[in-house]
Amino acid sequence: MAVADPAPAPADARVPEAARARWRELVDVVEQARTRYYQQDAPTLSDEEYDRLFRELQDLEREHPQLAGGDSPTQTVGGRRSEMFEPVTHLERMYSLDNAFSVEELQSWAGRVEREVGTFPPVICELKVDGLAVDLVYDHGVLRSLATRGDGRVGEDVTYNAQFVPALPRRLTPTGDLPVPPLLEVRGEIYFPVAEFERINDEQLALGLSPFANPRNTAAGSLRQRVDRRQEELEAAQARGRESTIVRQRAELDRAVQRLAALRLVLHGIGAHEGVTLTSQSQTYDVLAALGLPVSDRVRVCSSLAEVQAYVDFYGEHRHDVEHEIDGVVVKVDDLALQGRLGSTSRAPRWAIAYKYAPEVVRTRLLDIRVNVGRTGRVTPFAVMEPARVAGSTVSMATLHNADEVRRKGVLIGDLVFLRKAGDVIPEVLGPVVEDRDGSEREFVMPTHCPECGTPLAPEKEGDVDIRCPNSRSCPAQLRERLFHVGTRGAMDVEGLGWKAAVALLDCGLVADEGDLFALTGQDLLRCPFFTREPGPGEDGPQLSENARHVLAQLEQAKGRPLWRVLVALSIRHVGPTAAQALARELGSVEAIAAAEPERLAAVEGVGPVIADALREWFEVDWHREVVDKWARAGVRMAEERADTGPGPLTGLTVVITGTLADYSRDAATAAVQQRGGKVTGSVSKKTSFVVVGDNPGSKYDKALALGVPVLDDAGFAVLLADGPEAARSAAVPG
Repeated sequence: MAVADPAPAPADARVPEAARARWRELVDVVEQARTRYYQQDAPTLSDEEYDRLFRELQDLEREHPQLAGGDSPTQTVGGRRSEMFEPVTHLERMYSLDNAFSVEELQSWAGRVEREVGTFPPVICELKVDGLAVDLVYDHGVLRSLATRGDGRVGEDVTYNAQFVPALPRRLTPTGDLPVPPLLEVRGEIYFPVAEFERINDEQLALGLSPFANPRNTAAGSLRQRVDRRQEELEAAQARGRESTIVRQRAELDRAVQRLAALRLVLHGIGAHEGVTLTSQSQTYDVLAALGLPVSDRVRVCSSLAEVQAYVDFYGEHRHDVEHEIDGVVVKVDDLALQGRLGSTSRAPRWAIAYKYAPEVVRTRLLDIRVNVGRTGRVTPFAVMEPARVAGSTVSMATLHNADEVRRKGVLIGDLVFLRKAGDVIPEVLGPVVEDRDGSEREFVMPTHCPECGTPLAPEKEGDVDIRCPNSRSCPAQLRERLFHVGTRGAMDVEGLGWKAAVALLDCGLVADEGDLFALTGQDLLRCPFFTREPGPGEDGPQLSENARHVLAQLEQAKGRPLWRVLVALSIRHVGPTAAQALARELGSVEAIAAAEPERLAAVEGVGPVIADALREWFEVDWHREVVDKWARAGVRMAEERADTGPGPLTGLTVVITGTLADYSRDAATAAVQQRGGKVTGSVSKKTSFVVVGDNPGSKYDKALALGVPVLDDAGFAVLLADGPEAARSAAVPG
């Protein structure tokens, strides 16, 4: 919807026509985006794009204040009421929030608050839930209405659907001496847990629809369904006896009710109220919780900006440890009287601000779909996109997994797509913006022959969704990937043996396969320009570069790595660190693993029949055994150094090691536990016996505390190794 130009300004204050034209363009784009986002729950702009355009509009109006009329999007709350639902006038107005996108902007807001009140007051920090803003009114403890925010004054009446949302309290249940308030208006967010969000997005793709860009749209689309009309349509179909229509409409109704049942609610504010006296935001949350209403347990009262920044930084790092998605942190002045003193603009309170994290879902153009051949021959499609800034990094490629996944997501080459990158997770194409298509897009066709060696591609077994290049011995792509894999941190951890070095070794003919790697000498590397430097004064001919010397030293050091790393480095399908550690612990040598019957291998905890079959098949290949023999002749350790003395003092214990320890490398710490009969895993659960933490332990430490798992520092780990679990529990770090 276009917004009319503001009234003409005096001649000396007229806005340049270029600025006025850009203002009109921005207003139209922002209003259209709001309609798609708030009313249709199907955005065509990512959050990052919307925020950027809205900020440009604000900057333009600051430069030319005449443009900032009352109808400008900068002066109004984002949503509008849909005609699908009856209107509900909120008892008190609901506002949007101003955003801060940097530490400097957060400091600027804090400075304005401090100047107004004379000091920096205590503030509340809480997570900004990526959900749908709602308003609930309780009349003498009974839910009277449930409404969307709408334009802040008038929302949509979705009370009928409340009966299908078990997480939404229909009646207040006060504890202690707290009376039921005659009137209570509360505000919060309806959201989906992450697992439900992913399930429903899969459902969208299966129906040939655009995926939801974020959980907010998923929750909104689910809550804003006319379930009553679906029920009426089903009843009419049943009366007419049309079986096919009955089946379809019953399925649609069931899907709608299932989505509603999966919704959750968290409250973050209060509107009109009677019969209860409130003085602070934090006290408000205590009262709401005492009335049986859901509030967050992650709210913190902070007395300084440094504490606020620490909270922001913590959840910036741990945002994926939360059961729902968040896109920032909300900071509010805690004292309600000070909130009143600071007041509000036409769209947002001055006493609160939302610190926004880097976006994790953006839109970009899918330029092409190509394929990559991995180290085990699997051929994987990947997306080539216009570079986009997402989750703090620039992304131009993303995985598409396999041809079936490309079809399931419904993406075409040339599509505008939603791209997600969550922290360190590999970038993923969520799906297309179907509404943007103009007919120029084209389908991806999976190749029939390996793009590297020309070998016909085929699934390994009938029914497999993955196709593979069977030329594992000499396919250049597989050779490069396997050589590179040997040097990775999860395998032999050879510094300097990166992708370029692996390519150079093959291009220069220094290795035929990974079996030749540990027999390399300085004379060998001198034959390859990648590993040499120009001679200096007094030197004759090319010399080994510092990187080449480092690679040779690292290869020599890697020969003594633990057995489990050797197993991972061999690129046996399905054998990752967990299975490799179990095999090394139980069988003790490559020779014993190669000779073991599949039943014996499958019986090892963490292995099972699939990995057992993969091991048997791998060792049946002649050139695979040659790789093992070459490594053994070069001095690579092929067996654990252990004495079989029966159960050790840590037998039956599961230990997680995280962070940097002072007295042990990660490998040495793992070996120390395993030598005493214990098991080392990579994830914390209720079955974990101890979590050993060093410097910078990350989220595993927090999860251990949450689950009540004993945590050991360096000193406690020494006690565990020397004196056993009972003594270690006494030495655990206080939670």
